[in-house]
Amino acid sequence: MEKLITVYHGSDKVVEQPVFGGGRRNNDFGYGFYCTASEEIAKEWAVSSLRDGFANRYTLDTEYLRVLNLNSPDYTILNWIAVLVEHRLFSVKTPVAGRAKRYLIDHFGVNVNAFDLITGYRADDSYFDYAESFLNNGISVEQLARAMRLGKLGEQIVIKSKFAFSRLKYEGFDIAEKDRYYVLRKARDDEANQLYWRILEEESDGLYIQDIMRGGIENDDPRIPANIFE
Repeated sequence: MEKLITVYHGSDKVVEQPVFGGGRRNNDFGYGFYCTASEEIAKEWAVSSLRDGFANRYTLDTEYLRVLNLNSPDYTILNWIAVLVEHRLFSVKTPVAGRAKRYLIDHFGVNVNAFDLITGYRADDSYFDYAESFLNNGISVEQLARAMRLGKLGEQIVIKSKFAFSRLKYEGFDIAEKDRYYVLRKARDDEANQLYWRILEEESDGLYIQDIMRGGIENDDPRIPANIFE
């Protein structure tokens, strides 16, 4: 990561002073200020079908920041899932899902609060559905890894610590027009869902969460796909 980077925060309002400790506890990585390196993606995140939004722009000095990159080869797809299930609210549809949540956190969890800055997948509606299907033993870990690369729905950069907030400088904003960016957002999501359903139609004899728990599989097992964003 370069020392000085530009990040964007998609919102329904202008945010000149991001507040440390704000946001929702049940976001992907807990409390934090959620951004992206892509202005276009930020604009898609900012709009709804009824209103325009704003792509707030900031520069961030990353020197001396402790950075957790969940999309690096140092981590697997299950590290990301473990972080997600620890913070997001999941629908536990089967008995195995409750055990799966505990197993993932215990064996694949990462303490995100030990870092100033985090990069990783953004669990919007599509990604969240993929993760929930895996937790409920509906898809294999190989299918999950393929699904995570579908549609290129976005990588997020999350400012976590008070120190990281102090290194963030507001630079202005651009309008995100709903008539353009909501269409792009929906098309991206629809494409990912279509590809996902194709994956579900294929037979998979790979590892399911129940296999992972029964086998006592750990993070260093070569059968667990690396969590690399493409």
